[in-house]
Amino acid sequence: MWQPVKQVSRVALMLSPALGDSLLMMTIARNLRLAQIAVTAFGSQMQVIKDWFPDIDIRPDLTEDRLDATLPEFDAVIQMHRDRPFVDLHRLHPRVILLEPLYRARSPEAMADRLARFCKEQLGLTLAGKSNGITAPPGLEHRRHSLRVAIHPTASTSDKCWLPSRFLRLALQLRERGFQPQFVVAPQERAEWRHVERSGLTLPHFDSLHDVATWLYESGWFIGNDSGIGHLASSLQVPTLSLFMRRGIARTWRPGWGSGQVLVGSSLLPTGRLRERYWKYMLSVGKVTQAFDQLRAEFA
Repeated sequence: MWQPVKQVSRVALMLSPALGDSLLMMTIARNLRLAQIAVTAFGSQMQVIKDWFPDIDIRPDLTEDRLDATLPEFDAVIQMHRDRPFVDLHRLHPRVILLEPLYRARSPEAMADRLARFCKEQLGLTLAGKSNGITAPPGLEHRRHSLRVAIHPTASTSDKCWLPSRFLRLALQLRERGFQPQFVVAPQERAEWRHVERSGLTLPHFDSLHDVATWLYESGWFIGNDSGIGHLASSLQVPTLSLFMRRGIARTWRPGWGSGQVLVGSSLLPTGRLRERYWKYMLSVGKVTQAFDQLRAEFA
């Protein structure tokens, strides 16, 4: 059970392997630090961009064989999922809190808002907000390339991905309208997206998540699937258009920091199975373009 904040001085965050989940958990890290509570976040992805979180102690992932020696240093341990990165943490520490009830609850709030409320109501951090505290290193200019549209056509699983051919058509239409669409994919995904270069589109190479964050921070817009890169863009206050397969998933996991639009492709399909299978076919390029125009109008 969670102890009152006044009885806690050091907290360990076991960050998720997923980028979006890790960025969300950094909201808790920031709110604890604002309350003068020492926080150590363990996670490889956040460790790569630790310079973007200058006030938080971020370390690489813990391994199973290091848990016994490390966890006793902390008064409490927080993990989002009950089974990742570690299973049954309660066996190793008397004060473990899992965030799974937050995202399983029926609520109209996005996870960023749910976590802010959790920090206020459950942790007693009365001044808590939903910012995760991400801060660009010196020398960067926010949205410097105002016409650059970052397009992220991949996701953690294929069922979350809109059709590649439609992402290509979208990018070509944006280019005709004077925008500068560029595709952002992971190094291991580049081979299957080389075809966009044959259409004269840009597929920049990134050596690390730090490079992606730098590029996103100076981009004007983001369009992509339900993914961690969408959460990164949103936390950097880049206006986002996120494509989701189902409304319930979008309600909980939509990027919740900056200006954004969510487009659900399965609204007219009657069952969850049909929505997951056919949403990407139901979502036309025209609908995405229209939603992007609405985002631009709202942001202006």
